[in-house]
Amino acid sequence: MKDISRRDFIQTAGAGLLTIMPTLRSGQARVEVPGSQGEDLCFMPATMLATAIRQKKVSPVEVINAVFARLHKINPRINAFCTVTEEQARQAAKEAEAALMRGEHIGPLHGVPVSIKDLFLTRGVRTMFGSRIRESYVPDENAPVVDKLLAAGAIALGKTATPEFGFKGVTDSPATGITRNPWDLSRTPGGSSGGAGAAVATGLGQLAVGSDGAGSIRIPSSFCGIFGLKPSFGRVAVYPPAPVAILVHAGPMTRTVRDAALLLNAISGPDERDLLSLPSDPTNFLSACEGGIPGLRVAWSLTLGYAKVDPEVARVTESAAKVFESSFGCTVEAADPGFESPWRSLSILWVMSYALRLRTFLREWEDRMDPDLVTLIKRVERLNATDYGEAVANRAALWDTTQKFFNRFDLLLTPTLPVSAFPVSRIGPEQIPTSPDGLIPFSDWVPFTYRSPRRDCPVRIYSRGPAGWSTDYRQALCRRDGSSSRSSIRGSSALERQATIGLSAADQAPSDFGEEPEKIASSHPVMAKCVGARSPNCGRMT
Repeated sequence: MKDISRRDFIQTAGAGLLTIMPTLRSGQARVEVPGSQGEDLCFMPATMLATAIRQKKVSPVEVINAVFARLHKINPRINAFCTVTEEQARQAAKEAEAALMRGEHIGPLHGVPVSIKDLFLTRGVRTMFGSRIRESYVPDENAPVVDKLLAAGAIALGKTATPEFGFKGVTDSPATGITRNPWDLSRTPGGSSGGAGAAVATGLGQLAVGSDGAGSIRIPSSFCGIFGLKPSFGRVAVYPPAPVAILVHAGPMTRTVRDAALLLNAISGPDERDLLSLPSDPTNFLSACEGGIPGLRVAWSLTLGYAKVDPEVARVTESAAKVFESSFGCTVEAADPGFESPWRSLSILWVMSYALRLRTFLREWEDRMDPDLVTLIKRVERLNATDYGEAVANRAALWDTTQKFFNRFDLLLTPTLPVSAFPVSRIGPEQIPTSPDGLIPFSDWVPFTYRSPRRDCPVRIYSRGPAGWSTDYRQALCRRDGSSSRSSIRGSSALERQATIGLSAADQAPSDFGEEPEKIASSHPVMAKCVGARSPNCGRMT
């Protein structure tokens, strides 16, 4: 394959996509590697890359060569991948190329690189769950999302780092060490899908699959400056069940809304191993990116009535919320949903669920586990069955209040996080201290990412850069019906096409099944003006 034809294609397809470059404070460490001819392939959107491969303008082998050349330079510094499957990926790329040349039917992700969070089972590939307890565990089956990825033709690069059993919102563990934010190596990428967020941000695969119970897709998407979507509960089948099974969703993490829609098309659908997975949905989420969202009723809530938000986050998110009225033809009104903080209820569900799953390991493994996870498990002694029953009842009341709120509004916009990325040495930000009387050994620094009782999907915004300088993140919740989902996706798509301050959107939808199209619709517009920050060094880390 001639290099010139590939370059001509990339330059044509990518024209106008990149617009801005974040400004870095002096003295900040960041990932820097020499530019390479394959770098354009690493940052080419998956939608374009899949088309180029299908049209034989780009070879899957060429793509995988470029990604691994980059991975070997960058991963030692950010620790995004805990297991790399280079040999398998190179073989898969050769087979993908051969299938193209034979004219075989190919899937929608044929030859596109993807990373898989280390909480998802991968047949024949070590799956540690971020824990020394599972350090040598090699499953004999794939998680449903992995089966669907491979069936769509994606090529797995390896497993991305997560905290131990995904219990916290930063990414470090005794088994895999510290994962760092590529925009500022002294700061966290968030968690628990922190490895996935860091990988996507630095061009180590266009696509990543994460999981999210209380923010684990949306937190790292915000801190790493990418797009993250927590789909409706059951939209993407999950197996085996997570410790907090009633809260955990699987979803896409990408650099563009369209890439997330493409990935969601591939991974959504039922699996008999997940009793709560939803029936197949004929919706084409990629098509939902087209058009706009005029006429939607949008609520903007800076604090939900109780959260403390950094002034800079408040300033930028408030400014960004106005875009929905000034540019997209929506009606925007300041309004709080009317519920109290559900942190206590979330803490009870979190502690009891993790304790039931992991407490039997303490006798043998306690001194080799994350000390904060051990503390969390032991605090189950403070709880009883009545506490659990009250938490479940409070969750149902939260759902009722939220549903009534969405009788008035189609979308709810909030910050995704109240703070910017903080140092890797901490489990939470210094400005929101942990209460010694709390059940969970970290503070409530994620007040916007756990309160929807059934399904969430965030919108994230950043101004000059995601890691630790002048940052903020917004998320939106859709109302209960399927039409709002299409509007949400379409709105994000519109923002992607024209937002100038670096927005990244995904929204939360406490609605009936099937709201993803709206989530992607409302997210897409936000991203077009934010994808100028194509990587922590505008993609060329020189």
